[in-house]
Amino acid sequence: MMADDISRVLSGINLDPSSPVPLYHQAARALERAIEAGELPRGSKLPNELDLASELGISRPTMRQAIRQLVDKGLLVRRRGIGTIVAPRPVRRAVALTSLYDDLKAAGREPATRVLSLEEVECPPEIAEHLGVGVGASVLRLERLRLADSAPIALMRNFIPSGLLELRPEDLERGGLYELFRRAGVAPHVATQRIGAKKAGAEEAEALEIEPGDPVLTMNRVAYDTGGRAIEYGWHRYPAESYWFEMMLVEL
Repeated sequence: MMADDISRVLSGINLDPSSPVPLYHQAARALERAIEAGELPRGSKLPNELDLASELGISRPTMRQAIRQLVDKGLLVRRRGIGTIVAPRPVRRAVALTSLYDDLKAAGREPATRVLSLEEVECPPEIAEHLGVGVGASVLRLERLRLADSAPIALMRNFIPSGLLELRPEDLERGGLYELFRRAGVAPHVATQRIGAKKAGAEEAEALEIEPGDPVLTMNRVAYDTGGRAIEYGWHRYPAESYWFEMMLVEL
């Protein structure tokens, strides 16, 4: 979306200083309606904070509060080195044993992978417990940054018992980890998974191109094959605005 088009949308927003509703909330609601109506398309870059404040006729601190409200709701995201953009549509993920790579493909997104590290290390105690191996046993440690349509969408760290799977960076760049397991004759079958949330630390924020303190979803998973053997421990971090998880609940 061109800057002139965004300016036209913003010029159509009228705030009421005499209203009992705080100006920052009025501004946030007006921008939210514009996003929902498609007037500010997903992925479009907004002017900087000072220019936004000038367009809407409010102070910079008031504009900052409005932006924070929309960031907290997952409608705006601050990308380091880029600025504030309208958050891309979140990836719908069923709570199932699937690969993020395959989920992105199914959602019509274009996944890509940067392999940040791939090495054999001694298994840390907290990981050894999950994988059922001895502390200090040899494991394969890999760290990847997953992108969707060129934007960082997940920071993923995995530990795999040595000897289970031979991996090359180019293999990880071309597809999902579970597909590589299947090709090697290892069938992922069930997993235990814990989903939570936290504020992004400096390392996570830098990799995901968000600000330190922005919300991220956390996912820790242990996957098992059909024989009940632990085949991987996964530690994943996602920008909060990028995801929603779907599950079915039944009465017991």
